[in-house]
Amino acid sequence: MSQPFSSLRVDPDRMRESFNQLASIGVTADSGVDRPTFSDAHLAARKWFREHIEKSSLEFHTDGAGNHSAVLPVIARSDSPEAMTKTLILGSHLDSVPNGGRFDGALGVMAALEVLKTVRENGIRLNVHLEAMDFTDEEGTLVGLLGSAALAGHLTQENLQKPRGGRDKLVEGMNRAGLSDSSMLSAARKKESLAGYLELHIEQGKRLERTKTDIGIVTAIVGIWSYRLSFIGKADHAGSTTMEDRRDASLGASAFTLAAREMVMRDFPNCVVNVGNMDFAPGAFNIVPAQVDVSLEFRSPDEDEFNHLDKALLELAAKESACFGLELKTEFLGKHSPSLMDEKVRSAFAESCDALGLSHMSLPSGAGHDGQSLADLCPVGMIFVPSVDGASHSPREFTKWEDCVNGANVLLQAALRLAM
Repeated sequence: MSQPFSSLRVDPDRMRESFNQLASIGVTADSGVDRPTFSDAHLAARKWFREHIEKSSLEFHTDGAGNHSAVLPVIARSDSPEAMTKTLILGSHLDSVPNGGRFDGALGVMAALEVLKTVRENGIRLNVHLEAMDFTDEEGTLVGLLGSAALAGHLTQENLQKPRGGRDKLVEGMNRAGLSDSSMLSAARKKESLAGYLELHIEQGKRLERTKTDIGIVTAIVGIWSYRLSFIGKADHAGSTTMEDRRDASLGASAFTLAAREMVMRDFPNCVVNVGNMDFAPGAFNIVPAQVDVSLEFRSPDEDEFNHLDKALLELAAKESACFGLELKTEFLGKHSPSLMDEKVRSAFAESCDALGLSHMSLPSGAGHDGQSLADLCPVGMIFVPSVDGASHSPREFTKWEDCVNGANVLLQAALRLAM
């Protein structure tokens, strides 16, 4: 990269003003953000994003999956009359979990947009288009990584017919956003059209804060696997049925939850498992539960370990179900394999940190991100900035503004290294 651009920095005050404007959309009483996909607040945030893009003299684009983006097209170079037409995407997402935080996703989108503004106003001539993207439904309110999977060509009709959030909810959301199954499936981009994908995100953990490190350079995004497990027993009177005569579905579900935790901590120390919900039926004080549906998710950064964990958890569920005389039904809800980050992109991030005088460390991401959808389509890289006390998916979520600006400048410098 030529020397003049190495001193280029984002405008921290401008980025903060944009960030604060966005954070006010869907704000909660405790200063969090509630913007689930296609909710009123989410659609309002996207309307604000479009208007902000257009006021910034950037091109606004949207696609059949509802992904929204600002585009800074290539300015033809005098020494390269046939400029490349590939696109380097920077971005994240504007949707949130229910009662979430201000920084998750939104920081990455605002930083990406600020990078484009900085490049445009300095008249920098690049070899690729730059695109700052807000992906649809990263948080999984409806499908999970919906927009990025659609862009990568991984979204299928089956995903849309059996989404994790329920088909009716998906259809309702698509109608509100003016989308459809056919439009979703039309959003795929060709591999040869993409130069890469870069994302800035808060860490959502304590590793950077504990080590007093400025930037985390992500080595891999964990794989995520999810099931609905149904422990099925028999409904009976809770008073007149003796304890030994019961086929209580809650016992199998509870025993599995506790045993899964112990097994993962003992045998799979690099993995995590989570039971996020239990749905009891009939769900009354005076009826022995006939069925308990368990929402199961587990994660690993290694594919082989991922597969071993899958087998072990299903065997454990079958064992605990049999212990209490229950039937077990399993419904596969989706899988994202672990995704390795591109070495060249990681090097660009490290060089940018060094040039900016920022400390950095390599670490895997324990959370899923849109980059994993694109990892087999183009070079992908991510950086993290510290999260105070590791808080995320909560109104307590906070990152110091100095760290936000550091991350945006690393994103800018890495993008310039890869786009010139």
